[in-house]
Amino acid sequence: MVLSQNPNFWELAVPPLQQRRMSDNPPADTLLSPETAAELARRFQDPRLEWRRLFAEFWGTFLTLVVTIGARAVAAKTGQVSPGMDYASRGIMTMAAILFLGAISGAHLNPAVTIGFALRRNFPWARVPGYLVAQLLGALLSAWVITALFGGLINAGASMPAPGISSWQALGMEVLLTAGLIQTILGTASDARNMGTNNAIAVGGYIILAGFWAGPVSGASMNPFRSLAPDVLRWNFSVTWIYFAGPLLGTVIGVATEWLLKGAPTRAGNRAAQGGTEDNSGA
Repeated sequence: MVLSQNPNFWELAVPPLQQRRMSDNPPADTLLSPETAAELARRFQDPRLEWRRLFAEFWGTFLTLVVTIGARAVAAKTGQVSPGMDYASRGIMTMAAILFLGAISGAHLNPAVTIGFALRRNFPWARVPGYLVAQLLGALLSAWVITALFGGLINAGASMPAPGISSWQALGMEVLLTAGLIQTILGTASDARNMGTNNAIAVGGYIILAGFWAGPVSGASMNPFRSLAPDVLRWNFSVTWIYFAGPLLGTVIGVATEWLLKGAPTRAGNRAAQGGTEDNSGA
C-alpha cells in the first residue's frame, strides 16, 4: 500500500503538536469570515460609535505625543533622559496605544497613517477629516501640556534638522523613514495573523529603530502633527514644511510599494484600519 493512501498518513507523517499549530494558522483572509467582516463594517458605519473612534484618535495621539515631546523637554530640564531613552519611550507608548485603542479606531495616531490607509483603500476618505481633526487636537493638547509644565523647554521638543544637516537632507530622511513606517503598518495590517500584538510590536519596534539611526539627522518625526504642535506653541514655522512634505511623500511611496508587493487590499487590512468597536450601547 502506498503510504500517502493510508487513512492514517496524516497522523503518521505529522506529529500531533505540529498538526495543531498548522490548523491554528490558516491563510490570513480565512481568519475573518464574511459574517464577521459584515458585522465589523456595520459597526464602523454606525454613527452612534463615531464619537468613540474620534475620541480614541484624540486620546491616543495625545498620549503618544506627550511622551514624545515631553521626553525631549525632560531631557533638557534634567539631563537624565538619553536620546536612546527618548526614542524607546516613543516606540513603547505607540505600541501600547495600538494594543488598547486598535480595536476601537484602528489607532492611526498620525495623519500620515490615516492618509496611507485611505490611499490603500482600507479606510474611506469620507472619514479622514474627522480623524485628522481629532489627531490635530490631541497633538496640540500634548504640546500645550508640556509648555504648561516646562515653559520654554517646548523648544527642545520641536522637530529640527540637526546642526550641519541641510533642510533637503532632513526632508529626504523624513521621506525615507515615513515610507518604511507606512510599509510596516500596511504590511502587517494586511495579514490577520499579525493584527494586535504582532502589529504593535512591529510598528513600535520600527519607530525605535528609526529614532536610533536617523533621529540625530531629522528627529525622525514621521508625523506632521507631531512637528506642527510644538511649532504652534513656540510660533516658529521655519522648518515645518519639511515635516509635512517628507511624511506625505513617504506615505505615497509606502502605499505604492504595498500595492506592488501585495496587490488589492485585504479584509484584514480593512479591519486593522477601521477598528472593531463593539456595540455596547444596549440598542
